[in-house]
Amino acid sequence: MQLQLISIVLILHCMEYTNCQHQDSKHRQHKQGSGVSSQGCQGGCQTCSVYNGCLTCKPKLFIHLERDGMRQIGVCLASCPNGFYGTRSPDRNDCIKCGSECDSCFNRNFCLRCRVGSYLHKGKCMESCPDGLMPSDTKKECVPACPADCDSCQTSDTCTRCAPGHYLLHGQCHPVCPDEFEPSDLMECIPTVHCEVGEWSEWGPCSRSGKTCGFKWGEETRTRKVLQNPSPMGSPCPTTSDKRECFVKRRRCKPKGQRRGEKKKPFNQQEKENAEARRGRKREREKETIDREASESRNNTEHRRRRDQSRDAGTV
Repeated sequence: MQLQLISIVLILHCMEYTNCQHQDSKHRQHKQGSGVSSQGCQGGCQTCSVYNGCLTCKPKLFIHLERDGMRQIGVCLASCPNGFYGTRSPDRNDCIKCGSECDSCFNRNFCLRCRVGSYLHKGKCMESCPDGLMPSDTKKECVPACPADCDSCQTSDTCTRCAPGHYLLHGQCHPVCPDEFEPSDLMECIPTVHCEVGEWSEWGPCSRSGKTCGFKWGEETRTRKVLQNPSPMGSPCPTTSDKRECFVKRRRCKPKGQRRGEKKKPFNQQEKENAEARRGRKREREKETIDREASESRNNTEHRRRRDQSRDAGTV
């Protein structure tokens, strides 16, 4: 292969010389000094030509021929570009062009990626997929046909998106989500979340209408916090507040403005007179009640006496 490449280079040199034989002597001298050399080569070249670039490459590098009009220029690369695959031999490493339908390949007979319009199947690029397979425009491959309820799938039994009216769960499509799952806005079955509450707090103070004095019966309250709110189909939260009736020893409420431990201020004179008048009226009402009860008692006694006398007279 190396001898063939050198022969091609020499033929190109001869053609160049024939076409330019009428040029000035300075140009001919420049061409005569442009043969194969190992000095001044760049880009991984081991030997090179001024007009044809790299002729051989340093170890582990691939030589790749790029076309420039009628010329081919050799370059040395660590890996072959798209559309080419690399071959190694003891003498040299070459980049060989893939088949026309391959975008990249492992060798001439095994494609890795296909050009637009073809789909990869077992190393071959095909315009249509075999029976039981379907083309994937995203993967550019022939993939297993999806089940009827799948809109797209990874394999023949693993869906990635469901058909309308179905919900995805673990690679399967369901018309209704199973127990303990519920549908989401993304047409997937997600776990149902139930409400969770904490422990009850201690009972609060016994009170009535916001007060803790001036009554005998009141209410005391306890609460608990919601730890986890439910999903739309989850179990709702139970009550978080509880009340019960309570009994306390009745005590008088302190007047507003009176501090704890401070004695109650005495009434003024008017208040004393009003209090005395209320007590006098109360005594009068009590006396009237006693007199009325005594009068009724006397009347009842007189009535019984007369009735007894009438009974005795009738007997005689």
